[in-house]
Amino acid sequence: MEHLFTTESLISFLILTILEVVLGIDNVIFVSIIMNRMPKAFQKNARLIWMVTGIITRTILLFGLSWLLSQKGKPVFSVAGKDFDLASLVMLAGGLFLIYKTVKEIHHKLEGEEDALAGRKSKELGIANGIAQIIMIDMVFSFDSIITAGGTAKHLEVMIAAVVIAMIIMFLFSPNISSFIHKHPTLKMLALSFLVMIGMVLLVEGWNAEQAHELHLKHYVYFAMAFSFIVELLNMKARKKTVPVKLREHHIEVPQEGYNDQAK
Repeated sequence: MEHLFTTESLISFLILTILEVVLGIDNVIFVSIIMNRMPKAFQKNARLIWMVTGIITRTILLFGLSWLLSQKGKPVFSVAGKDFDLASLVMLAGGLFLIYKTVKEIHHKLEGEEDALAGRKSKELGIANGIAQIIMIDMVFSFDSIITAGGTAKHLEVMIAAVVIAMIIMFLFSPNISSFIHKHPTLKMLALSFLVMIGMVLLVEGWNAEQAHELHLKHYVYFAMAFSFIVELLNMKARKKTVPVKLREHHIEVPQEGYNDQAK
């Protein structure tokens, strides 16, 4: 158990939790849109179901990812004298997917079309249909979450703990977090930029894990993340009256009094 309380594990846990929360807001927004179309009497239960199924889905996927990564050193095939095992294939595919999805997300936030889903009036959803849509949406977002976890932390216990805590934080404070990020879009862009870096680390580890370990790539990524975050905090403090750029996204408004009472 000592390996879970090393400096590297604690730093990766903290960074992964923050990334999961910041990047999980989009998931919360889409799920909230579905919930708002369900009967009001069931919305509280729907939020709880979303959190529980989200934790279960991510945990199962993390166990699957952990098993795939444990296959390191068992070559599946060779190309030009280089062996590829399941672990390296997962890292290469995950790195490419993460970079592609992140760049696409950055384009959508800055230059893409407005998402008209939230503003479109729709018929009320039935309970079963609504829950099915929530689970499907959450599963889609889970892949990004799991690949990010695999690229940030080494130990399965750290990944699960970070994902579970992030889900609980999003469940309890999603409106406040969403509004804060909406007011400070640079944090969203920084988080997406970090994902590109994590995707690059996954590619290097998938191609040559030993070399990546010797270079301590994750340490450089952690330093870049911490330094960038500190710089942005200083910018936010120095330029409080600056009007930020509005990203092409919807956000959850901070609830009025009574919402918190309903959610409890």
